[in-house]
Amino acid sequence: MSRSFDRIASVLFLMVGAFFIVESQKLSSSAYGSRVGPELFPMGLGILLILLSILLIYKTFRYSKEEKKVTPVDVKRFLIIFIATLLYALLLELMGYVLSTFIFLTVAFQTMEKGKLWLSILISGAFSLGVYYLYVEVLKGTLPAFPF
Repeated sequence: MSRSFDRIASVLFLMVGAFFIVESQKLSSSAYGSRVGPELFPMGLGILLILLSILLIYKTFRYSKEEKKVTPVDVKRFLIIFIATLLYALLLELMGYVLSTFIFLTVAFQTMEKGKLWLSILISGAFSLGVYYLYVEVLKGTLPAFPF
């Protein structure tokens, strides 16, 4: 993209990250049956977003003068990922975390790079099961259960 677009986007994402952190502090500190409070995930996302925004701001100052090529926007891929994200949010409770996350990640990986279906399935499955185990078993949090 362009230097100015990246700078504007990074500042906007920095503000969104700060908003996530501030608003996550307003959530209750613990949920019923969970040692991990509901504020942890949005606060973590906010911190991650702020760190990535700072990295992007830093990189915009390192752009060389020759780097003027602008990549075209791929609307088809964007729409596929956007619709998959909406469906993921809508079906998370119904299908459970592991299954809905697995399907979403597989669709997203295949949208970004066709081919290597088995590798996408393997990574999606490992990530879904790994995060579920880590969050539910190790941290004693709660996620939507399996649908069966």
